[in-house]
Amino acid sequence: MAGNSQRRGRRTSNKKGATVGSGGKRRRALEGKGPTPKAENRKGHKAYRVSNAMARNAAKRKPVARRGGKGQAEMVVGRNPVFEALRDGVPATTLYVQQFIDNDERVREALNLATGRGNINIMEAPRPELDRMTNGLNHQGLVLQVPPYEYAHPEDLAAHAYDEHEDPLIVALDGVTDPRNLGAVVRSVSAFGGHGVVVPERRAAGMTAGAWKTSAGTAARTPVARATNLTRCLQEYQKAGLTVVGLSADGDTEVHELEALEGPVVIVVGSEGKGLSRLVGETCDFLVRIPMPGGAESLNAGVAAGVVLYEAARRRM
Repeated sequence: MAGNSQRRGRRTSNKKGATVGSGGKRRRALEGKGPTPKAENRKGHKAYRVSNAMARNAAKRKPVARRGGKGQAEMVVGRNPVFEALRDGVPATTLYVQQFIDNDERVREALNLATGRGNINIMEAPRPELDRMTNGLNHQGLVLQVPPYEYAHPEDLAAHAYDEHEDPLIVALDGVTDPRNLGAVVRSVSAFGGHGVVVPERRAAGMTAGAWKTSAGTAARTPVARATNLTRCLQEYQKAGLTVVGLSADGDTEVHELEALEGPVVIVVGSEGKGLSRLVGETCDFLVRIPMPGGAESLNAGVAAGVVLYEAARRRM
């Protein structure tokens, strides 16, 4: 019996000995799951969706390049219009000056500006030749040749933003036919950190000398893209992860309430009279309105775009 007691004692001792180590389980439990993943690696986070959209676009797109076609060459005629175009930085290739022209102050200023550019040809031409070039317009002895504008492709605007690790902020114009409104929108896009403007190829304002002048030089650094079909262009933007926001007096949401402006977005502005076309309006993810306590019925495209761009820029600060 004594031997049995000893054996039982040894078995009791063995049980205690088995608890010496934990096999590292306690240490691993204390280590936790490591640092919190970055935002772009967490599913459901906005940064994760943006990162994925960037990766998809990078995989399928070509290098950024202006490939949206060219506009038409243009002639600016008259002493004041030519002077203002040169002063405001409108691109030009040749300044035609009538032979034996009266050398007044405005002519001298235009010649000095053209000479100062260093890349504008200055040519003398007889009056009949200038009449022929301008189809008989009152050119007053000065004609400025403006080269065709080279448009970007719509997908290049978003691609450039993603390359800069920024959420695209783009304005699309639907039915805006006044070049001055286009120039004003370009200026607002530049002021609020946007990535470009999209215009339809037909029945819409293009980058004329008037648009360049209204942009106050910002057209030189803010690309304008031309879309063959604006509705299809907006759908392609949606596939690339951008939210399409249309401005409408009948919108369900006020612009300051729309959180989508914080992310990749296309703001669609219609004409002052007709607003958005039906197909474009149906394509938009959101229709928003600008509250106007003063009672105005509508704003022109340049002002409306500026209001929404400011709100988007404020949210992104």
